[in-house]
Amino acid sequence: MITRFAAVAALLLATAAPATPPPGNSLPQPVLPTDTIPAPKDVPYPGGTMRLDVDATDTARGIFRVKQSIPVAADAGHMVLLYPEWLQGNHAPRGAISQLAGVKFSAGGRPLTWSRDPVDVYAFHLDVPAGAKAIEAEFQFLSPTRSDQGRVVMTPAMLNLQWNAVALYPAGWFTRRIDVQADVTYPKGWVAATALKGSKSGDTVRYETVDFDTLLDSPVFAGRNYRGEQLAPGVRLNIFADRPGQLAATQPQIDKHKALVTQAVKLFGAQHYDRYEFLFALSDMQSGIGLEHHRSSENGVGPDYFTDWDGAAGDRDLLPHEYTHSWNGKFRRGADLWTPDYRTPMRNSLLWVYEGQTQFWGTILAARSGLLSRDEALGSLAYDAAVYDTRAGRTWRPVVDTTNDPIMSARRPKGWTSWQRSEDYYVEGMLVWIEADSIIRQRSGGRRSLDDFARAFFGLRDRDWGEVTYTVEDVAAELNKVQPYDWGTFLKTRIYDVRPTGVLQGFTNGGYKLVYTDTPTGYLKAIEKASKGTNLSFSGGLTLNGEGTITGVMWDSPAFAAGLSVGQKIVGIDGMTWSAETLKDAIRAAATSKAPIPLTVQSGDRLRTVQLNYTGGLRYPRLERSTSGASTLDALLTPLK
Repeated sequence: MITRFAAVAALLLATAAPATPPPGNSLPQPVLPTDTIPAPKDVPYPGGTMRLDVDATDTARGIFRVKQSIPVAADAGHMVLLYPEWLQGNHAPRGAISQLAGVKFSAGGRPLTWSRDPVDVYAFHLDVPAGAKAIEAEFQFLSPTRSDQGRVVMTPAMLNLQWNAVALYPAGWFTRRIDVQADVTYPKGWVAATALKGSKSGDTVRYETVDFDTLLDSPVFAGRNYRGEQLAPGVRLNIFADRPGQLAATQPQIDKHKALVTQAVKLFGAQHYDRYEFLFALSDMQSGIGLEHHRSSENGVGPDYFTDWDGAAGDRDLLPHEYTHSWNGKFRRGADLWTPDYRTPMRNSLLWVYEGQTQFWGTILAARSGLLSRDEALGSLAYDAAVYDTRAGRTWRPVVDTTNDPIMSARRPKGWTSWQRSEDYYVEGMLVWIEADSIIRQRSGGRRSLDDFARAFFGLRDRDWGEVTYTVEDVAAELNKVQPYDWGTFLKTRIYDVRPTGVLQGFTNGGYKLVYTDTPTGYLKAIEKASKGTNLSFSGGLTLNGEGTITGVMWDSPAFAAGLSVGQKIVGIDGMTWSAETLKDAIRAAATSKAPIPLTVQSGDRLRTVQLNYTGGLRYPRLERSTSGASTLDALLTPLK
């Protein structure tokens, strides 16, 4: 007897396309690429020191003009110059090659013909004439002039010079073995700050000779409106603003930044820099940033960080986060992330330590230093906990797979973030480390905590600002030294396995529970004010900007069921025109009436009416104490003495 399955299979086989195309069709074969770019060697570059000259005075048009002299290695012949592609803090190949223009090469005053590598577009091939001592390069780096072109890095008031944007390097050597000396000419009267030492002559600063890695790890902020504050010996806060009045930090605000340094050094027990420069831009013209370096960090927020302190609560964990990276990410680094140059692909599998634990310490240090009040810190944690407790994508995608997201999506916006997931290794990673801290504190009777792990893992080799790599086995082994436990299984189930539930365990262990009330926390109010938006993530499942355009819809939420999606605009609410308060009033009323909320939605030039079937009222997350005894979370937030 033939089964139904067998019959269907036989039919499919009988009707399948032939294994080869019909006779007479053309059948090309691939032309396999040949890599003609030399692999890096860990030996000194034999050509000598590169020279770099950057003219950064064209702030009206956002143009950096560059001249670079690259000594030729003996008998170089064919030479390949590379533009940095894989940039560590970006976790992806995002060197801004498209903004490089006007490229010309010469040797001994004679122009040279160049060709771009047909596979690696960051590589330039040159034939070096006999007797040439150096290649002279000229080009421009063109700052985007609007945010839809990319990150704006030069304005009439300030600039952010990232050396990877304005420098080439010879292929074939570890970049730490290539020396470079840079000069930069700034607009008249501007102040420049960087971790590099330099001497000024007129408007030009000549910086010390360093290896190429150190150069790229030492960016510059410069501007006409500047304020500097010494936070500790060797640690300086360099503040740049669009307008002078935005520099008006109060002494209590500065003292909180000083406390950040004090608390971080107490935590880690060592410093991995000879000096540290916070580069801090307050601007709505230059694009924001948060990027780590060994001896500095690039930080950019809105212009009212100091002058609207309460409203800037969402920005006040940025400096603690980037400062933590000096220890976690720059000094200790996942073994598969470290590379010998900026062409070799980086692998992100340990970003749940690199970024996840940095997100953890960024929040904790913000609380311990007073940059976030205790209530603001709890409000921040409550919101993060609620987001990940309800994140539908946790049912199919593990945290470790999100470490691929910077490469896969290049940080572009997504339509269904709650389902697709994004770079969740940051915040969900942080929640895992909160649970780990609670376990250590409980099992040790409060004698040990994740502070002990931080000191042992990140605090070794005081003043060493090289790199020490690690594996996941190293992380588990160090945790086990702090507190014996099955840390290998702990990390596997929370990071490497699909885990739809359990994200709140660290708070439960810590004596808190996640609850929802009809009033947002002060922290969430500040976030809404800063974004000029409306957050109804837990009150129907959507977020909107100030004009009513939907910026987020939670997967499988009532908003999802109503057919709403990102980019649509709510123009009417039960016969009334759009306003955030009208929508909130309708949600309140539906909690009593139990009736769906009619919404008029615009998509392009079309209008339609949908029914938002949500009757749960306004719901905002907060953390409440669930026990009257000792709390591991309270202990975690307490400043070190």
